[in-house]
Amino acid sequence: MTTDKRPRFFSWHELFAELKRRRVYHVTAAYAVVAFIVLQIGEITFQPLGLPNWIMVGLIALIIVGFPVVVVLAWIFDITPTGIQRDRSPGFRTIAEDDKPSIAVLPFVDMSPEHDQGYFCEGVAEEILNALTKIRALSVAARSSSFQFSAGGGDARKIGQALGVKALLEGSVRKSRNRIRVTAQLISVSDGYHLWSRSFDEELKDVFAIQDEIATGIAEELLETLTPKQQSVIKTASSRDVGAYEYYLRGRQFFKRFQKKDIEYARQMFRQAIDIDSQFALAWAGYADCHSFLVMYVDPNASYRDEARAASKRAVKLDTNLAEAHASLGLAMLVCEEFEAAEAEFKAALKLNPTLFEAYYYYARTKFHQGDVELAAELFLKAAEADPTDYQSRCLRVQILRGAGHEEQAAREARQAVAVVEKHLQWNPDDARAFHLGAGSLVALGDAERAKRWLHRAIEMAPGDPIVMYNVACNLATLDERDEALDYLDKAVECGAISAGWIRNDADLVSLRDHPRFAELMKKIESTQLVVN
Repeated sequence: MTTDKRPRFFSWHELFAELKRRRVYHVTAAYAVVAFIVLQIGEITFQPLGLPNWIMVGLIALIIVGFPVVVVLAWIFDITPTGIQRDRSPGFRTIAEDDKPSIAVLPFVDMSPEHDQGYFCEGVAEEILNALTKIRALSVAARSSSFQFSAGGGDARKIGQALGVKALLEGSVRKSRNRIRVTAQLISVSDGYHLWSRSFDEELKDVFAIQDEIATGIAEELLETLTPKQQSVIKTASSRDVGAYEYYLRGRQFFKRFQKKDIEYARQMFRQAIDIDSQFALAWAGYADCHSFLVMYVDPNASYRDEARAASKRAVKLDTNLAEAHASLGLAMLVCEEFEAAEAEFKAALKLNPTLFEAYYYYARTKFHQGDVELAAELFLKAAEADPTDYQSRCLRVQILRGAGHEEQAAREARQAVAVVEKHLQWNPDDARAFHLGAGSLVALGDAERAKRWLHRAIEMAPGDPIVMYNVACNLATLDERDEALDYLDKAVECGAISAGWIRNDADLVSLRDHPRFAELMKKIESTQLVVN
């Protein structure tokens, strides 16, 4: 199927949108107001001053003649911070039928007096981003892609080109006691001009209305008009209690750090949010994910599994149209080894939001646990497409390809994976997971020495982390260092939860399977009924 890219002229709808963009409406309205005032002054003063009637007639004619001149000048020129400049954007363009509007949302700058509201500023920006992703007519860059950049931290055109979008949203938040000031600017990547901007100075409790208004304003600017359905889906937060919202944002901040203690802190924050607002679906989903992660990486306690299941089901019940809630329930079903139920929830999440990274990523892990490594590899690829900056899905896919004997393809994709890991580490140099997963891609490239350096770096950062120990064991096994690999695998079992199902399907451990120590470790794992890696 080909796309028609033949030139076409603007429709009336497009023409009106271009008039709006060039601020012709604003200029003509201002001209009309000034003209009306001038005529009123003339009518009042000319006769008492004894001026002839032809002067009033001439003034009216001048105003009429001046109107089209003002319209033309408004079309051609634009008022900018550096003065009056020619509008460099073409009025009529040759466009493709698939010319889809695209945007990236940058993290908002913390302008608060104590500069301690970074989590809140990031949360405001992310809520707006999430609202925009619900509009299918918009292409929105993934959070982890756009949040690598900071608002005001570089040339908007270069950032937009790097992210492959046509517009950027940047802004700032100043939060002090019960007041909040939010500014937001939508910038055209092609020329750096502002397409839309707003400032809000309100009570803190109005932050939800501010977020909704920004998201709606941006969508209207990019799409020109919104359908009733599109308007109905633009909602930024599933709670309207500021206290609950703040706890939720703090919980999310801790959860993203992916360490045992941080998951526990996140669980406490989500619990606080739920205690304040028991109807907060996103907080219930976050609370459930904390328990699922505790099962996966720390302790396969049956009470954690039960809590993950109950909390995620509560989230779905509160908001059945929330994709994150279905993904959370799918993850809970995964840790309970209810794979068919997990698959159904991931499919439901993706139907609601086809770009939800977590749904693809955990769906892939589910298929791996079931032994369907081919489908797992495909889903990891979709996860990487949903979030091009994610290294986990790329590295795990490389491991599957390598284990299946697709050495050349594994090497090709390993180069891409390593590049993504390296870029991630520039911004997150303390991420042990990036080092030990990236090491597997280095092994696929034949760079054993650098892989070992990355493994040692991961061990130094998280010496008691079971997942670090497990992945070190996997990489050492592929390097045929069997005894040392078994030592680390033993440490992994001692430190936390390792899944018997994952180990059975992990081709990285194939060189260990005939070793007596490996058989003993498997018996130990299965006897403790550990369910998930």
